[in-house]
Amino acid sequence: MTFDTEWAGLKQQAAAGADMRLASAAPTDGGGGGGSGDLKSDQAVWSRASKDLGGLSTSVKTAVSALETGQKGAAPTGVESATAQAELYQSWKTYLENLAGKCAALRGPLEKAGQGQYENDEAIRGGFDQIGAQYKDTPATGGDGGR
Repeated sequence: MTFDTEWAGLKQQAAAGADMRLASAAPTDGGGGGGSGDLKSDQAVWSRASKDLGGLSTSVKTAVSALETGQKGAAPTGVESATAQAELYQSWKTYLENLAGKCAALRGPLEKAGQGQYENDEAIRGGFDQIGAQYKDTPATGGDGGR
């Protein structure tokens, strides 16, 4: 199955209101055999997520470095394709730098949650809302008109 085919299927499922979750997540019925059905916060999971996000941030920074290395010597020469390539490079560089910044910023609330420094779920949500206000997702470009 191609990526485009799989992506189209996922979009159809989402539009139909299908219940989607991460493969590693507990079932939506509360899962885990706890019996209560309530989600219990696990500080070790928050800490692990923070650590993993730090690794992702490092990987993105490495990708930016590789992108910069690949760009050397590809200066716009007045040829339309070279100019377009330079604009694309700058767009991706900016996007990846912002992504690395968001990853780094998200580590703070994850670490605090992992260390039990938040009083409740509202406080956790507030920590993440601050990050969301600072880092807005970029609007979709091209393609199918936002479907």
